[in-house]
Amino acid sequence: MWPGSNTSSWSTMIRRTSWHVPEPASNTSKPLNFRYFLTQLTQLTPLTLSPMPTRRTFIRTSAAAIGGIGIAQSLPGSLLAGSRVRGANDRITLALIGVRNMGWGDLEDLLKQPGVVCKTLCDVDDTVLAEKANALTEAGSGRPLLEKDYRKVLDDKDIDAVIIGTPDHWHCLPLIDACQAGKHVYVEKPLANSIGEINVMLDAARKYKRLVQVGQQQRSGAHWQSAIEFVRSGKLGTIRQVKYWANFNYGAGNMPVPDSAPPPGVDYDRWLGPAPDRSFNRNRFHGSWRMFRDYGGGLMTDWGVHLIDMGLWAMDVQTAPRSVASIGGIFAHGDRALEMPDTLTVLYEMDGFNMVWEHNG
Repeated sequence: MWPGSNTSSWSTMIRRTSWHVPEPASNTSKPLNFRYFLTQLTQLTPLTLSPMPTRRTFIRTSAAAIGGIGIAQSLPGSLLAGSRVRGANDRITLALIGVRNMGWGDLEDLLKQPGVVCKTLCDVDDTVLAEKANALTEAGSGRPLLEKDYRKVLDDKDIDAVIIGTPDHWHCLPLIDACQAGKHVYVEKPLANSIGEINVMLDAARKYKRLVQVGQQQRSGAHWQSAIEFVRSGKLGTIRQVKYWANFNYGAGNMPVPDSAPPPGVDYDRWLGPAPDRSFNRNRFHGSWRMFRDYGGGLMTDWGVHLIDMGLWAMDVQTAPRSVASIGGIFAHGDRALEMPDTLTVLYEMDGFNMVWEHNG
């Protein structure tokens, strides 16, 4: 068991300030997809780890760092160096942490690959856990174990890799803990809600030599790859500006409702985790949490993550923007329950060109 793993409250998270992040390894343009992820896992064996530090490790940085969110890439295959080759017939045993929506879709896709099994589902909501456990059983995948505390999942030596499909504010800690526990990770985008968190996540993956992939599934699409090749061919001439936009009205938020008790079977304290303590509100929970700054970044860090990544890939960007400026607000849906802008324009000053993101929710 890990130190502190029997602690019920998450209100005393320890801030980690002493991490040093090395320079990134050489980049590769090879797109990563589920099959590549699985192929690499068959060549890996979890490391024998020295005793782990306290599990209460976390880092948060100034909101001023938010300008670079959403451009994190998967870690390079060089992390695999030195790993012992496993038998080709070994099963890959997965656990899913955060079982709704994208996490569930990721698991379904991985289970279509031969030799992949899911041993454990982990979520803070008993109702969702039961629903997904029944779905796995009915699909012939066997009855999974169920957990509410992801740290207990990571204690299981049988687990080779985890999928992290939690709300965005819960990406950092499970990823760090999984790497320390010798597990490989497929984590949904955006990688995290701050550059500080991302730096620590990168450091953990490198320190423990774990394979980590971020859910930027467009990189696996043949049509996207063809588009990238066309842009890089030079046939468009000198590109001076790259523009992205979205007008999905799910960014409008829901009508306000009063705070209430959490639904039965929901461990709300654990759901909040590293976020500030506050009363439960249905609008800040399943499905609409990303419209509140404690948990997500609205349309920008949801759909914007995908589109901006395509532009960065096409333009072969390897460095952060020189500067970032944004303007926007809640102009269309002031009567709704949301904190993130429904209207936003962001200008990125890159080396040799500009990027512009716009959304109108």
